[in-house]
Amino acid sequence: MIGKSEEEIALMREPCAIVRDCLTHVGERIRAGMTTKEVDTLVYDYIRASGAVPSCLGYCGYPASACVSVNEVVVHGIPDGRVLREGDIVSVDLCAYKNGFHGDGARTFRIGAVSEEKDKLVRVTEECFFKGIEGLRAGTPLYDIGYRVRKHAEENGFSVIRAYTGHGIGREMHEDPAVPNTGRKGTGIRLSAGMVICVEPMIAAGDWRVRVLDDGWTAVTLDGRPAAHYENTIVIREDGVEILTL
Repeated sequence: MIGKSEEEIALMREPCAIVRDCLTHVGERIRAGMTTKEVDTLVYDYIRASGAVPSCLGYCGYPASACVSVNEVVVHGIPDGRVLREGDIVSVDLCAYKNGFHGDGARTFRIGAVSEEKDKLVRVTEECFFKGIEGLRAGTPLYDIGYRVRKHAEENGFSVIRAYTGHGIGREMHEDPAVPNTGRKGTGIRLSAGMVICVEPMIAAGDWRVRVLDDGWTAVTLDGRPAAHYENTIVIREDGVEILTL
């Protein structure tokens, strides 16, 4: 939980920019008729062409460069032959490694026209990220983030996934501290200037509980209703935050 130096943060800017631009690249190309494996290929090719390494590939045995999670899949969807269809929502979570550091980000994309519920879910999940970092600065209690995320999600009729959290990031893809999307205001460690963390709301349309499929990775909502995911890598500053993947 030690903050990064300005030199280290400078080195992180490039992999974080690659993540940002790769997500934009995917968003401009993802469409009905593609397979989730084809989405993963877009990610692999872009990251490698940028001179970086896809951090997810081989991480704890994970077999792909991105997590591509469709509809009821919350996170860690393994890309395969599943065909994207009009009305799906698809979260793409990816990391890039360069200069000795990782960057991490996720977006949920709408495939064509989606239902009103799915459209609102994607919008509110992104809003939850910005609510979570609202007023964030050095000295803020960590769990204020999750308090704000959960409050906004529940005010909009949705629930917060508890089983997965954000995290610190740097030379390792996952570092301390864990950054939950729920918590009691005013509690948790005090964030310090130079800390780099990933804030990543995972929001469900229905029940917050999940189960993991037999592949050991794919987490789906217990009730089969859709979920969405939005993530950025941020730096804590004395007077606010800096978002490295936007």
